[in-house]
Amino acid sequence: METEQEKATRRKGLSADTTLYRCTACHGDEDWVLGAPIRGRAKARSLSASPALASTKEFRRTRSLHGPCPVTTFGPKACVLQNPQTIMHIQDPASQRLTWNKSPKSVLVIKKIQDTSLLQPFKELCVYLMQENNMIVYVEKKVLEDPAIVGDDSFGPVKKKFCTFREDYDDISNQIDFIICLGGDGTLLYASSLFQGSVPPVMAFHLGSLGFLTPFSFENFQAQVTQVIQGNAAIVLRSRLKVKVVKELRGKKLAVPNGTSKNGALATDLDSEVGKQVMQYQIMLSPEARNTAWVSFDGRKRQEIRHGDSISITTSCYPLPSICVRDPVSDWFESLAQCLHWNVRKRQAHFTEGEDGEDVGDGDGQG
Repeated sequence: METEQEKATRRKGLSADTTLYRCTACHGDEDWVLGAPIRGRAKARSLSASPALASTKEFRRTRSLHGPCPVTTFGPKACVLQNPQTIMHIQDPASQRLTWNKSPKSVLVIKKIQDTSLLQPFKELCVYLMQENNMIVYVEKKVLEDPAIVGDDSFGPVKKKFCTFREDYDDISNQIDFIICLGGDGTLLYASSLFQGSVPPVMAFHLGSLGFLTPFSFENFQAQVTQVIQGNAAIVLRSRLKVKVVKELRGKKLAVPNGTSKNGALATDLDSEVGKQVMQYQIMLSPEARNTAWVSFDGRKRQEIRHGDSISITTSCYPLPSICVRDPVSDWFESLAQCLHWNVRKRQAHFTEGEDGEDVGDGDGQG
């Protein structure tokens, strides 16, 4: 005798032994009537073509494929400006704006080490922040040990007002309102590694060799810094990777302390596309291998991976909020054009007339 569900299935043109798949992650504890959810969402799919129809547990996901929702508070005073026009609390990344709960009072200035061309911009920026905006400026202790800064007597009164810190020794995560980077992409990655939890907003000036992630130019830094301090600047949340190394010792697995769990490896649109291609080829380590493997975080602080050790890589819930000049899309393509020189034709050398009346080049091999 057919049941009501079998009759409904037969009327729809399906076989009586068709098993409808229901994903617990999508439907949860919904009540089903006649093989479909009550709310009428057509998410059920047939697995009749599969040879294993006895159980559908093997098809169910144990966790969501989406990464964790990013935290929208950055440092002690910054957060994302809520847009009342968003639907279901989903905000367009291109419309995200920066706002302040309180006026920022402290700033961390990170300069590329051992680069004499950045000394003058560094001095001008620090003087402007202290004298014009009355800001508390934090710098690394090794920056002030630069011989060019130590020997500059005119910079002495300003140097005494700095608050210094040492990497891996001093915790300044709750004392910095926003960050200013002077350098290239490597300087930005280094600033990201200093904050394992919530990262303050980062304003990156392109003063290095590569500037895909540093959209600001230093020519009019006064107006740009003032706009950031006033708030309502466009930001882009750059995802970071959380890496956890688990060591195995005497048959027991021990989790490495927090100092080894690194939030680094910024993921941009280009990095995501490259990552998809790389992940198609999984690297396998043979248990009989004589040599061990090594893992590094943004090219620094590498650790040895021995037999029995494991590595877990997940998406961190603490993104890096990068302040934009205009918007994320415009800044991204502008940085590509500046760094890769797309659609820029190199000016050719002009022709000069020789003694015999023929046109020749200017002698550098270019026509």
